Amino acid sequence: MDSTATASLASLWDEVSGTQPDPDLWVVIATLAAALAVVIPHGLWRISRNAITIAHEGGHGLVALLTGRTLTGIRPLLGLGGAALLGAGRITLLLWLATALLLAMLVMIRNAYGALTMIITGGLFVLVSWLAGPQVQAAFAYVVVWFLLLGGVRPAFELQAKRARGGAGDSDADQLSRLTHVPAGLWFFLFHAVSLCSLIGGGRWLLGL
Repeated sequence: MDSTATASLASLWDEVSGTQPDPDLWVVIATLAAALAVVIPHGLWRISRNAITIAHEGGHGLVALLTGRTLTGIRPLLGLGGAALLGAGRITLLLWLATALLLAMLVMIRNAYGALTMIITGGLFVLVSWLAGPQVQAAFAYVVVWFLLLGGVRPAFELQAKRARGGAGDSDADQLSRLTHVPAGLWFFLFHAVSLCSLIGGGRWLLGL
């Protein structure tokens, strides 16, 4: 590899791994409001939860890879990791890592709708990463992370409510209960604790507290 290529790679790595200035507080709060606006209303949530499903399937694939079993429901930890990166000012690194994860997950998708969703989402991340200015990148990254943190809380309550009505008999909690002989109710408690603690901890990082 010649010196020009080496210098270009070094410059690219510095750009990706370097820190960026934190956005103004009003931007952080505005992105929080935007995320709430698509998580709370039921109609919008039915559409926007497809993005949460991407994180859901990513956790599904990771657990299957590590354990040979298929469990679902690993969502808020991605948001917490994103909040840690944003709290450290590594906005560009977050966008690039998210793009890489989406590309890796595309290989695991087995249906056309999931693949299309992944391609559109990944394309959006690529466009923002390459073409948008620092302020737009920051706003986009904060919206995504707030959405993951907030969107990781709601499904656990929805799943528990559905199970209480006699549905979702093969939920994450039930699968874990069969594997560990720990009651499903305790697993639901853990899901709620992890998602809420992730939201609180990640929110503090995003708000710079």
